[in-house]
Amino acid sequence: MSENAPDTEDTLPPYTGIALSKVRLVRTREDVQAALDALLACDAIGFDTESKPTFQKGEVSTGPHLVQLADDTNAWLFQIGSPSSPGVALCVEVLRPVLESPDVLKVGFGLGDDLRRLRAKLGIETRNVVDLATALRRGEKNAWGAKTAVARFFGQKLQKSRRITTTNWAMPRLSEQQIQYAADDAHVALRIYRHWRQHFAAAAETAVANAARLAARDAAKARAEAEAQA
Repeated sequence: MSENAPDTEDTLPPYTGIALSKVRLVRTREDVQAALDALLACDAIGFDTESKPTFQKGEVSTGPHLVQLADDTNAWLFQIGSPSSPGVALCVEVLRPVLESPDVLKVGFGLGDDLRRLRAKLGIETRNVVDLATALRRGEKNAWGAKTAVARFFGQKLQKSRRITTTNWAMPRLSEQQIQYAADDAHVALRIYRHWRQHFAAAAETAVANAARLAARDAAKARAEAEAQA
């Protein structure tokens, strides 16, 4: 489907997400090593986070509570509800090197809050990021969402259930529906990026080059700050 095709999501066939058998919750040392080996070998990965919703006026979010990363075949979910939890320390062993890597491109939709919250909660400075919400917007007023991209690129309808979106992502045990939803968010972002780069190469390569340039600058700044403190 053309990038500029009109949205007709209600009449489209449903998008088939990643199989649950390809989704892993990172909880053990073996999970950590498998995720590190796979994700650091990638040129690009899908990226998203989920946070427990806030409903009261003035309530401050303690998210993110879940981080999702995906390669072309698999998705990994990292539960980071409480920074003091031993399980979170294991997750950070993957999240920090992968998200801070200037060599692995991270792609997703509407990532501004995700990056700020990860920095505030875990001190992770995510580098080499392309926010597809704005990168895909070429002369259009509104930013793209994953639903729009799936409709225009794949001719399918991405299901985004508000009932699942507003569930408690800080729960220690996630439901199968939550796991599917979260994994799809990261995996579909990578699929959209692959399609975009294949069919709209010039725009994609410009965005990737800009992200790489910023990543290199940030990495150099971090090294200089570390040397100054040594």
